Amino acid sequence: MSTPLLPVTDNKTKLQRLLSLDFLRGFIMVLLAFEAAGLYKRLKNVTDNSFLQGVLEQFEHHPWHGLRMWDLVQPAFMFMAGTAMAFSLTRQDSQGVPWGQQARKTLTRSFWLFFWGVLDYAVRGENLSFELWDVLTQLSFTTLVAFLIFRWNFSAQIVFSLGLLLLTECLYRFTNIPGFDQPFTNQHNFGNYMDQVLMGKINRGGWVAINCLPTAAHTIWGVLAGKLLLQDRPARQKLQYLFLAGAGCFIMGYGLDWLNITPIIKRIATSSFTLASGAWCLWALLASYAWIDVLKHPRYLSFFTVIGMNSIFIYLFFEIVGHRWFNEYVGVIVNGLLQPLSMSENWIKVVAALVIFGLEWGMCYWLYKKKIFFRA
Repeated sequence: MSTPLLPVTDNKTKLQRLLSLDFLRGFIMVLLAFEAAGLYKRLKNVTDNSFLQGVLEQFEHHPWHGLRMWDLVQPAFMFMAGTAMAFSLTRQDSQGVPWGQQARKTLTRSFWLFFWGVLDYAVRGENLSFELWDVLTQLSFTTLVAFLIFRWNFSAQIVFSLGLLLLTECLYRFTNIPGFDQPFTNQHNFGNYMDQVLMGKINRGGWVAINCLPTAAHTIWGVLAGKLLLQDRPARQKLQYLFLAGAGCFIMGYGLDWLNITPIIKRIATSSFTLASGAWCLWALLASYAWIDVLKHPRYLSFFTVIGMNSIFIYLFFEIVGHRWFNEYVGVIVNGLLQPLSMSENWIKVVAALVIFGLEWGMCYWLYKKKIFFRA
């Protein structure tokens, strides 16, 4: 069994890189890094009672029924993982890597994603905790599902992904477990029941472990988008397909919500949420692919690529090291340096958040220049 997160230098022959994928993956990680550094909350404190409050609210998850920009980050993370998988497996096929070896690699990757996801929240105060709500834990499942159906044709994969959404609908609507028989009510739905079974507890925020079931569709759709972009067809046609796929997801997702059939709820990844967020993921890929890969506008790409190329490393760093030591340590230093300048406490915290991000980006830049890339 290979050691997790070993630094590797990839010198193998590659397909032409999809620069828009590098950008989107990096963009997602930049957003997450700013959040982990506490920037959005601190900006909200210094812009109290201004029009920016509404903007900064978009950097928070919706409390229940509704959709905000921040609710799209995790689906985009899953979606881009699928797109990257399409390029990776296609490259392995071109190099003659047998399916069995690809399967072992994928199983190993899924294992370490699960391991790091559980470890991320394994310590609660002075106690050990077993939780399955981390995005890496979710991704370990969706990655495996997407791999197992990778060689199916487009239609079969689409039908399978929609079947996952239908299965989710049925589980929430028809299981009728006493106390957990209210499909879309926080703390009283089937997802909460499964958390009791799997972990012996319910998340106070309403997050559920079986979100991995419907959100596997995001990774599958990412795979299909990647396969499309790899095809030898005009770029215009690829863009049309991405747009139409996004439009279909948009109409179905928001239609289910507007018709009061299934509400858009990110915390339990309802089918309407999965479809609506999938639409935005498809359109985000469309926009970045058109601008960067088709129209050839790669300016400032390296800023995002630097952090995106070590996405697993930096995610684990700011989730484990950052939250438990690094953020506070840097905050104390910044506070000590800026207090004599009579700067307000809230603005000092904003500067501290920017410094934290800058140092984390700097670590990724050093790794990037040394061609060291950590793989789960």
